[in-house]
Amino acid sequence: MLTAKFDALVQQLRILPGVGQKSAQRMALHLLSKKRPQGMALAAALDEAMRGIVECQRCHSFSDEAVCPLCQDPRRDDSVLCVVETAADVMAIEQTAGYQGRYFVLGGHLSPIDGISADDLHIEQLVRRVQQEPIAELILATGTTVEGQTTAHFISEAVSRHVQKISRLAQGVPMGGELEYLDSMTLGQALQNRAFL
Repeated sequence: MLTAKFDALVQQLRILPGVGQKSAQRMALHLLSKKRPQGMALAAALDEAMRGIVECQRCHSFSDEAVCPLCQDPRRDDSVLCVVETAADVMAIEQTAGYQGRYFVLGGHLSPIDGISADDLHIEQLVRRVQQEPIAELILATGTTVEGQTTAHFISEAVSRHVQKISRLAQGVPMGGELEYLDSMTLGQALQNRAFL
């Protein structure tokens, strides 16, 4: 510890994912030694983001306003709704530029072991939304983990009476993957979800 203020900075940097004690110390030293103006700009951006970014009232992603730009965009297809676990999933799908429907962010996945139940997620609001809007297809884009699969199954059961078609993201062999290196679960999913040419 150099000073109490330095130690406080290091401890705050450690809240970031993948940042341990040594990495946090290096970051703090770098900012203080060579990047003070950038450090001040970073502090201002963090302050503005923490105070100004809110959860979209419609899809639960992040937004600068009550309703996010994706929900406000009239060019998007209202009949297709993609259900994801986090705002990071929205960003990943948007980067493909291949999806033009709407989103709904759950805020995580079901995990009884961690004490996360349906009441802790936005599932009730999702059910209300599909009851009130003419959704032709609900895409369940939750993770391929056991928790993600369980969440998808739970949602499917909850909304099946209100949605014409429920789909799940395809799973299986990754691009450039070799079969001999795949685990049996992934290979099994690839066989089940094979595409016909």
